[in-house]
Amino acid sequence: MIRADLHIHTEHSPDSVLPVRAMVRRCRDAGLGLIAVTDHNTIEGALRAREISEIPVIVGQEITTSQGELTGLFLAEPVPRGLPAAETARRIRDQGGLVSVPHPFDVFRRNVIHREALAEVIGLVDIVEGFNARNTLASANSRARRLAESHGLPVTAVSDAHTAFELGRAYTELDLDGPPSSEALLRALASAELTERPVTPLIHAATTVTKIWKRLSA
Repeated sequence: MIRADLHIHTEHSPDSVLPVRAMVRRCRDAGLGLIAVTDHNTIEGALRAREISEIPVIVGQEITTSQGELTGLFLAEPVPRGLPAAETARRIRDQGGLVSVPHPFDVFRRNVIHREALAEVIGLVDIVEGFNARNTLASANSRARRLAESHGLPVTAVSDAHTAFELGRAYTELDLDGPPSSEALLRALASAELTERPVTPLIHAATTVTKIWKRLSA
């Protein structure tokens, strides 16, 4: 069994200052064996991590659609922001990637996917985040798991880390034999075990400060 965290941000996201090299080092020290770097609207951090990491890295992207966020995994190229959710999902799949729904019921985040868009796109979804460590309310995770169960979709536990402190707190244990691929990951998720440790809601304040600081420093 390997520990996988499939939602991590680096300094390539506007709300994180976590250097790629430091992220990779912390993931290794935390015992993670597979990571997906999913910066906001870019794959640059993921590509850099893949170059230097001893741990297998899935190239991902948390994409801001016109109807809220979706995550693409196993991407070869970035997906443009601002497209409708269904079009975004199709572009992920056209690359052979997987569509994951991040934190679908967190009422405290602006970019959560809209309810009507979720209903429209659910047939193109491969994975639902059943536990996101940054969700403030436990009910948001419970609702996500019920959504996945009702549609026969696998779930993950993710840190959604923007800081080194968060890495290793939540992860998905997988029986994954051989190099990771979209097909292998989906097979392994069918029998995955979730480790669920939330972070303090105060972490969102740090993220907001980081976003403002980076914007003013640009």
